[in-house]
Amino acid sequence: MWMKLLQSRITAQGQISVPAEVRKRLGVGPGAVLEWELRDDSFIVRRAGKTTTLDAHQALFGDVAPSSRKPVDTKEAIAAYIRQRHARR
Repeated sequence: MWMKLLQSRITAQGQISVPAEVRKRLGVGPGAVLEWELRDDSFIVRRAGKTTTLDAHQALFGDVAPSSRKPVDTKEAIAAYIRQRHARR
């Protein structure tokens, strides 16, 4: 779905006004925090806290597809790592 082109002007202090239509679609108001992400030559703007696990994976690993392995018990995985790393040789 395409939106009409919306524009903002940058003030001398480096501030911008977020167009009303964008604020409405993002569900933000005064005091809200927006995140800006650079992808290729474009920025993605979203309301802070509205990220998915796929967003987190892409931030950590780039465009590598998530594996479909079964979930890992984090505490057990850490314990196994510590046992292996600190095992007497």
